[in-house]
Amino acid sequence: MKNLVKIPSLAQKKILMKGNEAIAEAAIQAGCRFYAGYPITPQNEIPEYMSWRMPEVDGTFIQAESELSAINMVFGASACGARAMTSSSSPGISLKQEGISYLAGAELPAVIVNMQRGGPGLGNISASQADYFQAVKGGGHGDYRLLVYAPYNLQELWDLTMLSFDKADEYRNPVMILGDGILGQMMEPFVPTPYVRHELPRKTWALTGCKGRKPNVIKSLFMGEGELEQRNYMLQAKYQKMKEMEVRFQSYNTHDAELIVVAFGIAARIAMAAVRRLRNEGRGIGHKIGLFRPITLFPFPEKQISDLSDKNRRFIVVELNAGQMVEDVRLAVNGRSEVLFYGRPGGAIITPEELYEKLLPLA
Repeated sequence: MKNLVKIPSLAQKKILMKGNEAIAEAAIQAGCRFYAGYPITPQNEIPEYMSWRMPEVDGTFIQAESELSAINMVFGASACGARAMTSSSSPGISLKQEGISYLAGAELPAVIVNMQRGGPGLGNISASQADYFQAVKGGGHGDYRLLVYAPYNLQELWDLTMLSFDKADEYRNPVMILGDGILGQMMEPFVPTPYVRHELPRKTWALTGCKGRKPNVIKSLFMGEGELEQRNYMLQAKYQKMKEMEVRFQSYNTHDAELIVVAFGIAARIAMAAVRRLRNEGRGIGHKIGLFRPITLFPFPEKQISDLSDKNRRFIVVELNAGQMVEDVRLAVNGRSEVLFYGRPGGAIITPEELYEKLLPLA
């Protein structure tokens, strides 16, 4: 296993890894040198992997005494200029929300991984997508946003993990990778593309000692008259820039589709199998059905969905929850198309066959 230290030399050759381990190694290749976390299924392979890999690259691994401790350790490491990461699953991410709000308020970059499990409460350890609201609407207090990526295979887990560190530094903002129990636990081949560091602003704001310069101050407390309001206006301008520059999505046969399935993450992977089957059958021309997959959940590809909407086209949103992203799709469509929903909440998994039977009478 430790031969993965040489992963950069394997570029363009496929390797086989588990999803959680791919995230951890991608983070290390991208320069992550501080990790703090606390065990919870189904993401435990991330801290386990980091526990032996971090010392090999002169990084720091800490199994904190709680999720609260872990997120605040990340705050401290990021404030000192380190590339820092934490990971957890749904209940643990809930416990980190105050610290995530502090990171956003202090404009500190960090990467946060949520391998979702069923809820609410302790729920179960099966895959879920019920943390969508928490991730994209701001689960903690205040008017803040995270840049949220939703990968659907191990190649994207690897690539988007690397990208997350660059984007966190570029925007001085926390970035979340929103996965799930299936994605974290599955194994499949992918190409471990080497990390290429992009030109990024120097961290002149970091707490690195102030000999020869004025001290830096990192805080999220603004008590002066109008001071917090101006701070929030500045943050909102940053989030608006994300909306303009960072939208990512994938579309499959949407150009002529009369029914478009909208899904993210593992639900999109399940949906792709059903959509392809429907496309390929029936009188040699198939059904006019397509798939639209948001890769960024914030910023949400609302304009792209809006551009696809018209009175002769319907959408069906497929999620592993009781209906969350469907609200953003309906806002984007704004009444120009009918928007349907199909989901299974509580950690239950949709199968391609089940979804095919649901879509068949609609296609």
